[in-house]
Amino acid sequence: MPIIQLSGAIAPIESMPVFFQDCALLDPLRHFITILRGILLKGIGLEVLWSHALVLLGFAVVIRGVSVARFRQQLG
Repeated sequence: MPIIQLSGAIAPIESMPVFFQDCALLDPLRHFITILRGILLKGIGLEVLWSHALVLLGFAVVIRGVSVARFRQQLG
């Protein structure tokens, strides 16, 4: 539930206290919703939203790396 609240889907991130705005930067759902709103509602492309796409790619790389390491640990 906190991830949804920090994503900006329920309340604007700008209206949150500064601490929670900083915490929201670590929320992958925030970046996904920003990209989704930009493409579907505003009609802008990834040339404007590339920073959010790179953050999501970074999350994916880190999570995949952790998953592979834990899988190898279970096999060994």
